[in-house]
Amino acid sequence: MFDSSIVPLSHSLKSLSAILKKAEAYCEARKIDPNVLLTARLFPDMFPLVRQVQLTCDFAKGCGARLAGLPVPSFPDEEKTFAELQARIAKTLDFIGSLKREQFADAATRTVTVKIAGKDTENKGAAYLSSVVLPNFYFHLTTAYNILRHNGLEIGKGDFLGRS
Repeated sequence: MFDSSIVPLSHSLKSLSAILKKAEAYCEARKIDPNVLLTARLFPDMFPLVRQVQLTCDFAKGCGARLAGLPVPSFPDEEKTFAELQARIAKTLDFIGSLKREQFADAATRTVTVKIAGKDTENKGAAYLSSVVLPNFYFHLTTAYNILRHNGLEIGKGDFLGRS
């Protein structure tokens, strides 16, 4: 479970961090107010870039904590700049990086309870990872990528996959 969760989540958060660095440099080079990108949305009823990054981090730290049998750390949603988003990603990486493989020994069968649409929902760890965490994590990560790509940032699949 450690290899199926912490390893890919960490890798993808590092890719997101690199993409955000490119976005910040893009704003500087083109004299674009960073808030234009930070508050950009793909559609009016979708969350802006800042919230997409926050949620990506939330799913990673929540997953790590729950599968390791620990309380989920609380990070206030106060980020408004690229630097603050980078700090949130770093804090998330620090937390999930502190988790030990041994803490995941019974994670696949551990009962995990999360609120979904305001209702407590229980899953075994393996189902929680495959049916809740990974789809949501990658949805918000992909949406953040798409917001930036849609707004002209020259990034590609290699950036998303952490190969650039």
